[in-house]
Amino acid sequence: MTDLYDRHKAVLPDWLALYYRRPIEITHGEGRHVWDAEGRKYLDFFGGILTTMTAHALPEVTKAVAEQAGRIIHSSTLYLNRPMVDLAERVAALSGIPDARVFFTTSGTEANDAALLLATAHRRSNQILAMRNSYHGRSFTAVGITGNASWSPTSLSPLQTLYVHGGVRSRGPYAALSDAEFTAACVADLRDMLGQGRGGVAALIAEPIQGVGGFTSPPDGLYAAFKEVLDEHGILWISDEVQTGWGRTGEHFWGWQAHAASGPPDILTFAKGIGNGMSIGGVVARAEVMNGLDANSISTFGGSPVTMAAGLANLTYLLEHDLQGNARRVGGLLIERLRAVCAQAPAVREVRGRGLMIGVELVDPGTGGPDPRAAAAVLEAARERGLLLGKGGGHDTSVLRVAPPLSLTVAEAEEGASILEEALRSA
Repeated sequence: MTDLYDRHKAVLPDWLALYYRRPIEITHGEGRHVWDAEGRKYLDFFGGILTTMTAHALPEVTKAVAEQAGRIIHSSTLYLNRPMVDLAERVAALSGIPDARVFFTTSGTEANDAALLLATAHRRSNQILAMRNSYHGRSFTAVGITGNASWSPTSLSPLQTLYVHGGVRSRGPYAALSDAEFTAACVADLRDMLGQGRGGVAALIAEPIQGVGGFTSPPDGLYAAFKEVLDEHGILWISDEVQTGWGRTGEHFWGWQAHAASGPPDILTFAKGIGNGMSIGGVVARAEVMNGLDANSISTFGGSPVTMAAGLANLTYLLEHDLQGNARRVGGLLIERLRAVCAQAPAVREVRGRGLMIGVELVDPGTGGPDPRAAAAVLEAARERGLLLGKGGGHDTSVLRVAPPLSLTVAEAEEGASILEEALRSA
């Protein structure tokens, strides 16, 4: 392993992050478990950054990939592609967006980049509203709207970005307000922001639950209230569902549905879980917006027959086995178990989330301030005991991110909670 780590450092960028003091090489997986090169088994509570959505080595997906690869692997969007049309039809129907069109990409970053292109072209404006504490990808455009300094390596951007309050409920100037007062204050802040824009703003882009930001979210209905204001000005709403989509929150298939009172978003982006590890991203928009580009475009690898076959098989499995319902049931049990565990841990400020998207925020018990060192220590202690977690959280990376595959069992949830309890005590 040391040899591979040395080779990694010799040829890959220094800024390419690795977890753990002794990074691990994951060689194979099955169900909710993975194994490293030394043969150690881990319960996976991070799923390749919320990407292994159903299960590792899911037979239905691997079979679909192998069969499609045996026919043809690649052709590009310049030719008719049956698996791409099949998956687009299903995604369009599930999206909730009327007269929807779907464009496939290879990642969430690329999906958000395409959504910003569509919105700015439609509105003929490069002004974007984004949420504080947000993350939307690592491309030059996506970095330009990211409201999280830890993931924003440059201030240069082709866009003018204005940041709005509301993505973080428990911190900031409105934290002490009731949910209704919080929403009203954030709407007032949005109106004030619009007064600062020169001309028409193109879009608001928002994660219904902020992923890299530490699984924070506003009160239900906030984005519905925002949309009422946006609609007054013709501003588009882009819902970044890269992490919240496909039923992970349990209560809803899409995160935006917790804010549905004013209707669906104008544009929806997705990625991660739909491919169960294959590189799939995409954009859904109503035809008026999607068809508004006046130049030719293609996607060399977006909509690849192999990835589309994987997405179809994965989506079919998810729906037929009601993994959204499982996320609601098992996720509900897990979050209550974690709250009980963490109630005895002075370093835990909050356990939050819904479904199988749960954040555990750590603080210094003496000061109440964020404690990135504690988060790193718990991450290490959990790995030593056979549990893989993620971490994130605003500018300080002090939140443990819990996001296992949606097929997680009650027994596995209990096992993971017990390991995390031990890790918190030892770190």
